[in-house]
Order: sequence, then structure tokens, then C-alpha cells
Amino acid sequence: MKKLILLAALSASSASFAHSQNDGSHLQFSSDDCKVNFQNDVRITPDELLITKNNDQGKLRITDNGALFINGEKVTLNTDQQHAIMDYADELRGKLPQVANIALEGIKIAGVALDEVAAAFELQEFGSLSTLLEEVRVEVSDTFYQQGAFVMGEKTFNDFGNNFEQQFEERIESAVEGAMMESIGSILMAVGSQMISSGGDMEKFEQRMENMGQQIEEKVEMQARNIEQQAHALCDQFAVIAKAEDQLKQQIPALSGYQLFTLKN
Repeated sequence: MKKLILLAALSASSASFAHSQNDGSHLQFSSDDCKVNFQNDVRITPDELLITKNNDQGKLRITDNGALFINGEKVTLNTDQQHAIMDYADELRGKLPQVANIALEGIKIAGVALDEVAAAFELQEFGSLSTLLEEVRVEVSDTFYQQGAFVMGEKTFNDFGNNFEQQFEERIESAVEGAMMESIGSILMAVGSQMISSGGDMEKFEQRMENMGQQIEEKVEMQARNIEQQAHALCDQFAVIAKAEDQLKQQIPALSGYQLFTLKN
């Protein structure tokens, strides 16, 4: 029962990355759910936006004042073209970092679940689990933020959602086992206290444990659903950007081959 509650809470928290095929209530922030494919690599700093073709076969740079460079050579733009390229760069600056934000918010939800379980059992902390969540947070942050820039590439976009779910769940399961060993004494004391409060009635005690687990799960899943909505909205916005890139390519032919998104068939 003790481990069941822990796993229920942590499973609910990892719903910010995982998808339930049964009820569809959980989030799967995976490229499979988006209506677009991501290609090429992008690097965003306060001064410029740099798009590099796969295999480093070409570089496009948009400065903060809307100047466009292809492989180091400035592309002459008329007023309409320059406004269009600046709008495009602003859209990418606003939308792409939300991928990292959603992932980091999901990790926060896992932390909420840990706090709820710790409070329920009157524990100070789950050492190994808290350490794991911090390690994952750093890994996610380092994946998208490097040397003062936001970076995202085709491999990052495609692999992050698909691989992170399994890796996260496997590491959580391992850390749960470690946390149980670390805190088993405190948990047993808390459970004993709960049994005393139930007057030794095992059925009543089990019901209290089930209610506790359900309350934690509901609280965490409510936050997970909010992130799920953000992820679906972001995927829809990527589809809008894909269409805008097609139009921009017609307006500025030199951009051909540098688009980041393509609509799935």
C-alpha cells in the first residue's frame, strides 16, 4: 500500500511527459502528436537567430534589426520583406523556448507529487528522488540552453518527447526503490499512526490510504492537464509557423531549404 501511493503520485506527475492510451488524459509532448516535422537546427540569442541546415550545409542569420545573411552574405530586402523576416524571427523567439518551458513545468509537477507524499507521511524529504528531479531539470535545461543561447535541432525535437518518457519513468522507478529504503522507518511509523487513528480497523485504514492516494493524484493530474493543453496549443502554433514559412519562402526565395517546420501529410 505504501509503495502503491508513492507510485500513484509519481505516475501522475510523470503524466506531464507520458501518454495514457486508455483514457487519453495525460500529456505526450512528442513530435508524433504535432502536425509538423521539425528540421534543421536553430540557435537564438538576444542579438541574432541562426538556422543551420542539416549536415552544416548552409547557415541563415537574422540579426536583431532584421538584417538577413545567407552563408555570411547579406541579402538585400525591401521594406515588406524586412518586416516579414522580423515578424518571423519574433515568432520563433516567442514560441520555440516554450518547448523547454513545458518540459521544465512537468518536472515541477513531479516535485509537487513528492511534496504531497512527504507531507502525507510526515517526512522531511525523499533524498534520492529529490536528487533525481534536480538532475533531470538540469539535463533538460542544458539540452535547450547552451552558452547563453536557446538551441533546438531536428534530433532534439524528435528524440526528446519519444525517448524522455521511457528514460524518465525508468529512473523514477529506480529512485522510488531507493527512497523507500531511505524512508522506510519513517513511513512505517506514519502508517502505524494512521492505523491507530483508524482504531485498528484494517478496512477503514485501507480506505484512508486509497483516499490519500486519490487526492494526491487528482491534484497532480489537474496540473498535468494544464500543461497538456499548453503542449497541444503549441503544436497548433507550430503548424501556423509552418504555413507562414511557406509563404515567406515565396516572398524571399533565398530562404528555401532553411524552414524549420514542414506540415505532415
